[in-house]
Amino acid sequence: ELIEEALTSPDEDGCSSDDNDNAGQKSNGLSLSLLNFEFIEETLHSGFISRSAKHAVITEHELFGRLKRRGSGKRRRFKGFSHKELRQLKPGDYVVDAEHGIGTFVGLVKLIVGGAEQEVIKLQFLDDDVLYVNLNFIDRVQKYSSQEAHIPRLSKLGTPEWDRAKARAKRRIKDIAREIISLYARRKLEKGFPFSPDTHWQKEMEASFMYEDTPDQATATLDVKRDMESSSPMDRLVCGDVGYGKTEVAVRAAFKAVMDGKQVAVLVPTTILAMQHAQTFHDRTARYATRIECLTRFKSVKEQKKIIEGLKLGAVDIVIGTHRLISKDIDFKDIGLLIIDEEHRFGVTAKEKLRKLKAAVDTLALTATPIPRTLHFSLIGARDLSLITTPPRNRLPILTEIIGTDAHGKETHWRIIREAIVRELHRGGQVYVVHDRVSNIDTIAQQVKFHVPLARVHIAHGQMTGHELEKTMIDFLEKKYDVLVCTKIIESGLDIPSVNTIIINRADMFGLAELYQLRGRVGRSNTQAYAYLLTPPMSALPKSTLRRLQAIEEFTELGSGFNLAMRDLEIRGAGNLLGGEQSGFIMEMGFEMYERIVREAVDELREEGFEHVIDKERVTLSATSPTQRAVVESDIEALIPDFYIESGMERLDVYRRLYAAVTQEELVMMREELKDRFGGYPEEVEHLFYVVELRRHASLAGFQKVELAGNFLYFTLPGQENDQFYGTPENLDVPFQRMMQLVSRSPARMRLKQEGKLLKVSVVMSAGVEPRSRLLEAIRIAGDVSVLLRGVS
Repeated sequence: ELIEEALTSPDEDGCSSDDNDNAGQKSNGLSLSLLNFEFIEETLHSGFISRSAKHAVITEHELFGRLKRRGSGKRRRFKGFSHKELRQLKPGDYVVDAEHGIGTFVGLVKLIVGGAEQEVIKLQFLDDDVLYVNLNFIDRVQKYSSQEAHIPRLSKLGTPEWDRAKARAKRRIKDIAREIISLYARRKLEKGFPFSPDTHWQKEMEASFMYEDTPDQATATLDVKRDMESSSPMDRLVCGDVGYGKTEVAVRAAFKAVMDGKQVAVLVPTTILAMQHAQTFHDRTARYATRIECLTRFKSVKEQKKIIEGLKLGAVDIVIGTHRLISKDIDFKDIGLLIIDEEHRFGVTAKEKLRKLKAAVDTLALTATPIPRTLHFSLIGARDLSLITTPPRNRLPILTEIIGTDAHGKETHWRIIREAIVRELHRGGQVYVVHDRVSNIDTIAQQVKFHVPLARVHIAHGQMTGHELEKTMIDFLEKKYDVLVCTKIIESGLDIPSVNTIIINRADMFGLAELYQLRGRVGRSNTQAYAYLLTPPMSALPKSTLRRLQAIEEFTELGSGFNLAMRDLEIRGAGNLLGGEQSGFIMEMGFEMYERIVREAVDELREEGFEHVIDKERVTLSATSPTQRAVVESDIEALIPDFYIESGMERLDVYRRLYAAVTQEELVMMREELKDRFGGYPEEVEHLFYVVELRRHASLAGFQKVELAGNFLYFTLPGQENDQFYGTPENLDVPFQRMMQLVSRSPARMRLKQEGKLLKVSVVMSAGVEPRSRLLEAIRIAGDVSVLLRGVS
């Protein structure tokens, strides 16, 4: 279309290029002989036409008709609390400084630091005390979040009260968490069944998947397989939005277990979801002679006995069922994998009952909106977490609207219901009408028939017999009905692409996760979907209910289930790790600071009983992501000027992400993003990238601090209590020894001196006074030293 428009657009004399080209060679009615093509490596998100320059710019994804993904899959992944939606600060917001306590965020201000202008964070505390935080310590400042509308008490600078509060919280957290953390740590030490690498059949089955894997889906699959092939029992949570491909990850894991002769149990919350999963698993694995059974109340007593006998004898490979799977009469011959779908729908007791069948069984949990306790476990590392945040191709956000009754009462609701149903029927679709009670669901169905006489209406709810409910759902799937008036029984599992409008009556009676799951039943194709939440008058709703509804309306963006779980923490407030009793620590210091202290407490608990596990983890971390970040001090201006990014909040977000970058790839992507969003950057921003790169190398080397002053580069070595750096009498092949060898080989350029209790190495640089040259040489030196100290070949 772009080419055609460029060719047929009038020239200055009023003639089109087709008129001017009498001898041109034509293809599909287009004249191509006068076109000059030039291929450019850089690309844009969409093409455009410049009529004055007579140029058409066409991107490769428009030319070949494919959807362009922005950047690599890694860029799209959420990384805990670093997501902008969760961490963006505004002036006046309450913040928590890890070292000094709770204050208010004033903004970014410029100060002269080390002879150069730098931007710092300004915080205000009790009695108007002010603290300026260097960007090196930006990760210490977190937004305060606890129960909605709670106003925290500000901290006083220069007093020990904040340190006492942290110590008090850590002691209490260690007390309440010791048992559960010990359990999870023991699971890591237990010997599980190490599954074999992928077989030829595994690869063939995965290749038969009719859709292309999204980057996050592929990563989650690899995470699960790596855990299964490990000798430790797997305990992984896969968090992904409805329709994002969690079930396919589960199918691949189950098939991998079956290939090694193990049985698989799939625990689901509803009979309908069990039916659909049974069909999905059968479609994907039946050709490989895999026996799959569905154990629900729909099965007769005779059928159930036959399935249970098959489980005991090992004749059944995969069993999919509801709470029936937790019954005492269920026994497996050799279970190897437990899959729990929609984990937030099950209590701890239910999950542990099934796990007790075999203590070391691999466990894979799937959820769209993890409950706070589950989120806690995953965030602190007690469980492994995989996030699937990449939406499938051509998926559109669901347009969501809250509709409260007004002075005209329910007439408004029925007018909107009628319009929504008629519009959906006109485009050949189907509609869900969700009602929260079975007792008067027939009345609602009669009202729908009265207001939309042309619609074919049917009812579905959990009190119907198994055969009746199954027939209803199959008939609806085959489009024998237009409108299904139902309870929240459809919340999990139904995947009908033709249903693209959902109307939820009395939405105020549903929880946040329930609303999110119900809304996810529509919009399963590339058709625009709509969700209407009907409520009593807004003024009559409790504040927490209103916040819940506003959250579901706000988070219509694809992949926002994880964000909703975080908002749920804010609205409801969060208790302690075990969830049984409410501790006041989150109110006292905010969720993010509480989560940080939980991490520290967990690390200490692990060290108390599982030192060799911690040492192994530290070795792994030291080579990739430094746990202790170095501080950089420089006499060169390295900041983001106001004229480049005007918004202080945008600048803060960029600073935060830059200083959190661990890999070279992340820095390259940040460079591309800034150029894409704000254009070519000035010299000060280039210096900032160099400073962050210098910090990255110094952190990997294990240095506490790196200073650039004139033609001198100073490395401050870690404290002498660091055995990993300085070694022990038994181990002398350590970074410090390599550093000493380097200094002794270059006495003219490098010197070691002691300042107080710390050792510092100075390096004379050969670059001139030009800032760029000095920074580049400093990066090269720090990189070489880092490689040497880590013993990387």
